[in-house]
Amino acid sequence: MLRRLAAYFRPYKGLLALDLCCALLLAAFDLFYPAITGDIIDIYIPRQMFRELVFWLAALLVLYLFKAVCKYIVTYYGHAMGVKIQTDMRREVFGKLQELPFAYFDQNKTGVIMSRIVGDLQDISEFTHHGPEEVLITAVTLAGSFVILSRSSLPLTLIIFAFLPAIVAAAIWKKRKMNRAFALMRRTVGEMNADLESSIAGIRVSRAFTGEDHEAGRFERANQTFRASREWGYKAMGEYYTLLYFLTDLLYWATLAGAAVFTFYGTITPGALVKYILYVSLFMNSTKRLVDFAEMYEMGMTGFARFTEIMDCDSERELPGAPQLPPARGEILFRNVSFSYAGEGDQEQKAVLRHLDLAIPAGQKVALVGPSGGGKTTLCHLIPRFYDTTEGQILVDGRDITTVNLASLRRQVGIVQQDVFLFPGSFRENIAYGCFDATHAEIEEAARRANIHDFILSQPQGYDTLVGERGVRLSGGQKQRIAIARVFLKNPPILILDEATSALDNTTEQLIQEALDQLSRGRTTLIVAHRLSTIRGADKIVVLTGEGIREEGTHRELLDRGGLYARLYNSQFAVAHVESVE
Repeated sequence: MLRRLAAYFRPYKGLLALDLCCALLLAAFDLFYPAITGDIIDIYIPRQMFRELVFWLAALLVLYLFKAVCKYIVTYYGHAMGVKIQTDMRREVFGKLQELPFAYFDQNKTGVIMSRIVGDLQDISEFTHHGPEEVLITAVTLAGSFVILSRSSLPLTLIIFAFLPAIVAAAIWKKRKMNRAFALMRRTVGEMNADLESSIAGIRVSRAFTGEDHEAGRFERANQTFRASREWGYKAMGEYYTLLYFLTDLLYWATLAGAAVFTFYGTITPGALVKYILYVSLFMNSTKRLVDFAEMYEMGMTGFARFTEIMDCDSERELPGAPQLPPARGEILFRNVSFSYAGEGDQEQKAVLRHLDLAIPAGQKVALVGPSGGGKTTLCHLIPRFYDTTEGQILVDGRDITTVNLASLRRQVGIVQQDVFLFPGSFRENIAYGCFDATHAEIEEAARRANIHDFILSQPQGYDTLVGERGVRLSGGQKQRIAIARVFLKNPPILILDEATSALDNTTEQLIQEALDQLSRGRTTLIVAHRLSTIRGADKIVVLTGEGIREEGTHRELLDRGGLYARLYNSQFAVAHVESVE
């Protein structure tokens, strides 16, 4: 893990070298001060060496100015290096998220992912800044103190340094508990973020169903779990610090007692005693820094481990050097296709599709109908490879879609889903999403064909008006038409309309249906529909159930057959007739 973390320092070797050089100078300055202090007390003052005294006092002042400059460099440039590394990691993990299969997001909460990207990387940033310099300063200070103290009084130094094994043993004993506590703290933060994100996103639903108390109770449980984990973490930290600081105080007591005995018997001069105590204080400060570094190390490496968990996930599979899919005619062939969504662990959920065979000629309009849970939307998601088949093949124009470049495949598939997602930008940005270089005229034309142009012009800033987070300022029909405009602008050879007109009123639906009929002309179109009146003109209707393809044919053929489609259609027609009478 440390070797892997070290790789992120390579682009900033210059900053790291500058930071470590200044840290080394800071450690050297700290070692220099006690020696000069001892000489001033033992030599320059008793012998009245005024010139030397003034010289060394001036030298100390100059050194402190250099020390201030070094401290600034370590504080500013060291933190800047940590932020740069954090930025690189955040860019890398965000890029990784763009490559992960949809199954990853099915199994991981948004709040947990956000916690890993934001909170964990902040801890890593602090560790990457302070870690190297703390190790260097502590090592130089401890080694220098030992050498200088040994020259003053080797027996007393050996007594003092005998405390080191106890301090190290205590750190090993307590750090394991602290490590587990920090890991639990991060997990609970992620879970609480996930619950909070869900509550905020669904606040309109909770208000509509008067679920405020339920949401408050759910959040309170997560909040109490978070509190308990933090308390346990701080308890572990308290035990860690208390034990180590107690041992440090014992070290100080042993120094004072030993130095007093040696001074009493004349073994150590007063100046040497002051110098010795100053070096021991420096040694104890280094010990405390070592304690702080241990905490920083645990938090930083725990965060880095969670970061690498994401980075080590399998990306969407694509053959190295896979060729681009040429401009498609749109012929689609499902050959013995089976699919199951991944369950928890190694278990799999019940198969959604089983050994399905379906041929869709280029340019045909095919409607998928049937009961909920029959796999209609899943089948559509397999075409752009949002998920990979468990078994079998899907071919576009005779090419296995797993053997072609993934981006080139998705560029030729346009999707309008029932649950429309709009980004918190303007109308222009949302319509042009995926066609970022589209001209204003092209965007307007797409909006006209989706019957949303006039509405956009009625807004205060026209196409530059913000739609709000997830399109909160728009009605369901307006959001649906913006999504349809995206597909008009993209103009792909393969269209997938997953309940694309479900949120439209009858008048608007008729207008959009004409545009969709025009757009689908000469293109392969898959329509997932529950309102069977909208797909009567399809070239083929496929009735899909949990058992597979139950029926397929034209609207008239399926009605004449009197099967499941006929029963579904007649039941909807009866309901529509009753509603019209009412």
